[in-house]
Amino acid sequence: MYKLVTRYISSAALILIAVGSLLSSGCSASKSANPEVSAGDKAYARAVAMYDKKQYQAAVIGLEPLLYTYRATALEDDVLYLLAQSYYYSGDYLLSAEMYSRLLQQLPSSAYARVSQFMLAKSYEQLSPPADLDQQPTRKAIENFALYIDRYPMKDSSKIATDLETWRELLKINPQNPTYKERYATAIAQFSRIDSLRYSEKSIALLREKLAKNLIVVARKYVQLGKYRAAGIFFDQLVTRYGDTSHVKEAMEGKIDMLMKRQKWFEAGHELDRYLQRFPEKKSVMQGVRDKIAENSKN
Repeated sequence: MYKLVTRYISSAALILIAVGSLLSSGCSASKSANPEVSAGDKAYARAVAMYDKKQYQAAVIGLEPLLYTYRATALEDDVLYLLAQSYYYSGDYLLSAEMYSRLLQQLPSSAYARVSQFMLAKSYEQLSPPADLDQQPTRKAIENFALYIDRYPMKDSSKIATDLETWRELLKINPQNPTYKERYATAIAQFSRIDSLRYSEKSIALLREKLAKNLIVVARKYVQLGKYRAAGIFFDQLVTRYGDTSHVKEAMEGKIDMLMKRQKWFEAGHELDRYLQRFPEKKSVMQGVRDKIAENSKN
């Protein structure tokens, strides 16, 4: 599974982000340094040291007071990003989502914008609850993974993989060549982005499965209550919204059953036709259902 290189960010600067940007010193060039914040430099350095030691709670304690201190300075996005990361690895996903969102809203041109978009999606993914609970975080995770894919696409992954291998082999021949080192580092960063895109696509598919499962759970509850019309609505929503998931077969069967329980024989026959068009291998299994619908349609 994709692992973020950002957990190993050096103390000197937050340079290489796991989803693949080669950052500069971590400062935003458009901002001017404020001499009044120099008193906080030691506190910031201590917080970075705590982060590097994976003492994330200590890093949070050190970084939170610096949010105001470094507002509108060269280190503003560094503080926001490192605090968001510290929240994430402390398991405080709601707070990490808040910090990543703040960075993206306040500093959309930051060098940390790309990785923050990805980590925002991962924060909501971590907040995604079991299928029988409200799925708002799940929907937010899907939305932000999709936004990441849309904003930061990689068009030629095969070329990047080839470049990575090429520069790796050249470094074996001449390990001290600075150009080879630079190009190899760039290729690693780009390849990391490919991994993050693959992770995003896989996560969207899994999260959609959970949303479909949620509709199944709700529909079943209505069936237990004898509210067949309401159950049919949720089965239908699943078929319409999540027809690419593994739950669509159960939903289509459920919809047919609900229509039959409500004695909507014509509609049930129509839905059975749709079902068999998609699952023709179930024709013999559903013959009894077909016969029952046909018998009752004559009345």
